[in-house]
Amino acid sequence: MFDRNNIIVKETEVKTVMTKSSLPVGGYSVNPYVGCPHACRYCYASFMKRFTGHTEDWGTFLDVKRWKPIENPKKYAHQRVVIGSVTDGYNPLEAEFGRTRAVLEELRGSGADILICTKSDLVLRDLDLLLEMDKIGTVTVSWSVNTIDEDFRRDMDDAASIERRIAAMKTAYDAGLRTVCFVSPVFPALTDFEAIFARVKNQCDLFWLENLNLRGGFKKTILDYIAEKHADLVPLYDEIYNNHDRRYFEGLEEKARAMAEKNGSPFVDNEMPYSRAERGKPVVVDYFYHEEIRGSANTGKRRK
Repeated sequence: MFDRNNIIVKETEVKTVMTKSSLPVGGYSVNPYVGCPHACRYCYASFMKRFTGHTEDWGTFLDVKRWKPIENPKKYAHQRVVIGSVTDGYNPLEAEFGRTRAVLEELRGSGADILICTKSDLVLRDLDLLLEMDKIGTVTVSWSVNTIDEDFRRDMDDAASIERRIAAMKTAYDAGLRTVCFVSPVFPALTDFEAIFARVKNQCDLFWLENLNLRGGFKKTILDYIAEKHADLVPLYDEIYNNHDRRYFEGLEEKARAMAEKNGSPFVDNEMPYSRAERGKPVVVDYFYHEEIRGSANTGKRRK
């Protein structure tokens, strides 16, 4: 249960909410908040603390951004706009502050290609607006689902349950939005992406796979968790994350390829161009080691 009293909240003025993106998908990044009360143990975005002056634990603070209205929104027509690259725009406090809704309102009619990344079902509050925006641009909503084990999920984050995420995905998909099941991060020997695929293949257009990439302060956090809760996996994690052995994830790539082929789904290393997938046959996107495939345009050629 989310506890508002455990989060340090302040409002902050910023010049703009639109930032050129360095993500593999390119375009612009929009983060209406700094920090995220979902408090994911593995969150790569925790590196933001060193740029914002926060000393609090990741997940215990949220800065609510205020900005001047977006000028000339039509300049973003057909540009990818990612909402939630280093925060979740639909974290529980969005219900109170509505900053993600404000961004969408400002981009209404722009023709931008919106990608929302979330772990929440609060996004359904804005379903009417997203469907309207999808008529002249494209709107994609991605839900992170890296387990169907609620106990493991509770160990890893304070976000909505997996069942709520999957139900929200179905609602958005059935309403006509392009949806993604983002299996990220894939925990070695813990994430069963085949089981997840079986649950969601009839309600998503894309099935993204991304490896658990341990770096920064949370590497120790995750390895300590594995030692405590899954001691039998310590040798495997040591090989992958201390000895840099790629064989495990290379094997998962082949496993994912075989799964896609068996299901009649495309298997690619880049999601472009935009399209709706045939129901029941979502495109399986190999973002394992995604840093090697940026700009590969589905060629499968890596920069190792």
